[in-house]
Amino acid sequence: MGIEVEENQDMVKEPLLKKNTSHPKGGFRTMPFIIANGMLEKLACFGLMPNMTLYLMKQYRMEMASASNVLFYWTAATNFLPILGAILADSYVGRYYMIGFGSAISFLGMILLWSTTLITQEATLPNDDSITSYSKPTVLQLLILYTSFGLISIGGGGLRSSSLAFGVDQLENGDDHQSIGLMERYFSWYYASFTGSLLVALTFLVYIQENLGWSFGFGVSAVLMFFATLSFFLGSPFYIKVKAKASFVMETVQVIVASFRNRNLKLSSSGMDIVFHQKRGSELAFPSENLRFLNKACIIRDPQQDLTADGTATKPWILCTVDQVEGFKVLIKVLPIWSTGMLTFINISQNSFSILQASSMNRKIVGNFEIPAGSLGITTVVSLIIWVAIYDQAIIPIASRIKGKPVSLNTRERMGIGIFLSFLAMVVTASVEFVRRRIANDQGLSDDPQGTVNMSALWLLPQYCLLGVAEAFNAIAQNEFYMSELPKSMSSIASNLCGVGISVASLLASFLMSSIDDWTKRGGQESWISSNINKGHYDYYFWVLSGLSIVNFLYFLICCWTYGPYRSEKEKHADEEALLQ
Repeated sequence: MGIEVEENQDMVKEPLLKKNTSHPKGGFRTMPFIIANGMLEKLACFGLMPNMTLYLMKQYRMEMASASNVLFYWTAATNFLPILGAILADSYVGRYYMIGFGSAISFLGMILLWSTTLITQEATLPNDDSITSYSKPTVLQLLILYTSFGLISIGGGGLRSSSLAFGVDQLENGDDHQSIGLMERYFSWYYASFTGSLLVALTFLVYIQENLGWSFGFGVSAVLMFFATLSFFLGSPFYIKVKAKASFVMETVQVIVASFRNRNLKLSSSGMDIVFHQKRGSELAFPSENLRFLNKACIIRDPQQDLTADGTATKPWILCTVDQVEGFKVLIKVLPIWSTGMLTFINISQNSFSILQASSMNRKIVGNFEIPAGSLGITTVVSLIIWVAIYDQAIIPIASRIKGKPVSLNTRERMGIGIFLSFLAMVVTASVEFVRRRIANDQGLSDDPQGTVNMSALWLLPQYCLLGVAEAFNAIAQNEFYMSELPKSMSSIASNLCGVGISVASLLASFLMSSIDDWTKRGGQESWISSNINKGHYDYYFWVLSGLSIVNFLYFLICCWTYGPYRSEKEKHADEEALLQ
């Protein structure tokens, strides 16, 4: 793709390069390098996840609960570290160096993970429901495994925190009106590559791991990460490398620190005798009355000492602007609704259990061709894509035509539908598992976790489809909600809130699963989450998630009621009042 773009530069007519000689670098010619870097990194990482539960159970003799906990922690770290990467990139090192560092560290982690396939020997799961008779991995083997996971997460955090924004850096130019069109093309290619990477990872790479072995499969991921790193550095001579500057993430932390350090300052009831630090060009002169203790962060005590000649704060960790304080207040306001997405992400993260279900079922569809257990998860992705297309291109236009005016579901309505669909997905999952377990017991497979249940794995597709549509409703609406409600200056935080939610949800999922595992195996009983799925009671576990999901739905309704009108609704109401006056 890079060669084709470079050979046709005259057809593209890059205005950024030809019209503005002050910026000889950047432009659309950098996109192949940036997109290839992000696409290959996601392909390499996503290809590892689907079968990792089976790898840990077979190669490292882990119990199902232990293997799932490891993956929950890995997912939490992978989704949280981009936040730290964004702070470091924006405030200290710059996006170019952060992506380069992340690519190199991810490649090192892939190499280390591939090496684990050479120092362990695959074991066949025993027939006596116990894997303790097999030699456990050594401390060194576990250290290498966990180090590889850590390096992949750190590298992914550095790369993903800056990749999208770094591409925008190459196209942004205030003198170039056509840069908007270039960015639209960039976003289209970027997200198309993301979806394509996920589809290939859940099919091609999973198939390689199951049929050609772990060494070959993980080796392919390492090779892909090598080319991802190489692609990024090959484009280095063409990049615009924007220097680091303060990010709003850091400014938000400054509000917390400043309000704490100024906690002894007094706030009058009227606030008229207090001077607040106003951002230059901002219309906000006074902070709001809600969460008043935060207003202490923007009180000017001595203008001579607190402000520089150009009106900025001499000590930003003691004095913040009214805009910073109000932005942080809005962030606090959206957090209750943000928390309602946790259980939806917990439900979506149960794929390791579904893979264990699929591995025990009949996966043959045509002749002797057998679907890899990890590839069934592609149904979730396909369902998400199909639903988004149908919703945007069919349902909304038809409904608008019938109504005679634009019709759409607002973000909170879509979030609520997603939460309810995730509840239905858990109900379906529990019901299918109940039937699967009963058939396994009727076939006498309760002591044979390797046996194939006389039940098609296609019965798992409805739960995957429901989870895909639930994610399409909830996750997409969440991102839109944060971007519309939070100030534009907080766009970096708004774009990462969903990722933080997934990270926290992974930790909560681990805690919930460990608690149920410990509680159900007291007194020597078989755990609901036994490594022998035919002896465990995964259906009970999914029923617990179903109950929590319906409680979460009611909690969501309460949060929406207490939140009040949208920011856009307030602005519309204010405009209507202004017109009436």
